[in-house]
Amino acid sequence: MSVPRRYALRTLFAVAVTAFTGGALARIAAAEKDGPVTAPRRPDPLAPGGPHAEGTRFDEMYRGRRIQAEPAAAGAVRVRVDGRPLHVMRCADGGWLTPLDHYRSCPTPLAATRAAVDELGAASLSPLAAAHGGHPGGSPRGVRA
Repeated sequence: MSVPRRYALRTLFAVAVTAFTGGALARIAAAEKDGPVTAPRRPDPLAPGGPHAEGTRFDEMYRGRRIQAEPAAAGAVRVRVDGRPLHVMRCADGGWLTPLDHYRSCPTPLAATRAAVDELGAASLSPLAAAHGGHPGGSPRGVRA
């Protein structure tokens, strides 16, 4: 390849990159004239009337176990099964899950707690089940035989 041909191809490439960049920047500038782009606000799912508000406070017997919950700080829910804490987590899809049944997202904390009780069967809940992460001396699933 000769030097003039290489120079011409390099110049053509630079012009193409400049044109593409200019076109992209022009679209951004035009979009900003219409106002800032913001993500749509999602309603608080725990607010009264929200999609998960009905399952955040409960106190009932389910399959011979007492399950209780109450709203906690920052949209979390504090859950207890037979007086022992059960960690309930919020999923990215808006559902809820527990360490005992973490492959299935449930629509409410009540449904997630019931699924955990179903998974427990006759076993008792470990005191470490509420601790997210390590499980020294306990089962990784929070179950005691």
